[in-house]
Amino acid sequence: MVRNHLHKQPLFLDATADLKDSPAVDAEFNSLDTKVAQFVGLCERLRAENHDLRQQLATAKNDAKRLNERIEGAKVKLESLLSRMPD
Repeated sequence: MVRNHLHKQPLFLDATADLKDSPAVDAEFNSLDTKVAQFVGLCERLRAENHDLRQQLATAKNDAKRLNERIEGAKVKLESLLSRMPD
């Protein structure tokens, strides 16, 4: 397996650095470009997932509210029936 030696030795740039046709600089930029593209893709996927989860949460909250209202209605009916029962 060939190891990438670019990560073993940092690339230092100064005012006198000759960047023209530098394979090391090209490789670093390509690597950075790939990482940025992966990061952007991840952010887009997480944003979409977050949106979906917010919608699911809103739906679940509405369902829970509706079910609690039905439970309260059943409770009121049951209490009414129990109050009419003879002792």
